[in-house]
Amino acid sequence: LEKATEIGVREIIPLICERTEKQQVKWERMNAILISAMLQSQQAWLPVLQEPQKFAVCVSNNAISQKIIAHCVAEDNKKTIASLALQKNEASIILIGPEGDFSPTEIELALSNHYIPVSLGETRLRTETAGIVAATLLVNGG
Repeated sequence: LEKATEIGVREIIPLICERTEKQQVKWERMNAILISAMLQSQQAWLPVLQEPQKFAVCVSNNAISQKIIAHCVAEDNKKTIASLALQKNEASIILIGPEGDFSPTEIELALSNHYIPVSLGETRLRTETAGIVAATLLVNGG
């Protein structure tokens, strides 16, 4: 939350996935972290912190046209964020999985809802690191 705020992420949606271990969030603590990070980094806005959403609900939202999923399953058709022709003036969403990654069913559901599979690099990243890397790549254009 802190790093995403400093980077300039505008919205955060905690996902409840098949492999999510911690499904209860400490809302006040999370908001306090966002506010503190916003003030410290002199950001002009506070990211919107959404209520946790079930994975299927989140991926079925078709209001966003630039949809990306980062997962660890080896695929030949994964792209890099830099190689995508993302429009700067349009919202983008990137899904970062829980510890243990998304389930195969979740990946298939995302792909069937037009999410583009991407790789965040050669190494397997921890969830919190993957989120920071993905946010940096999206905000800075890859």
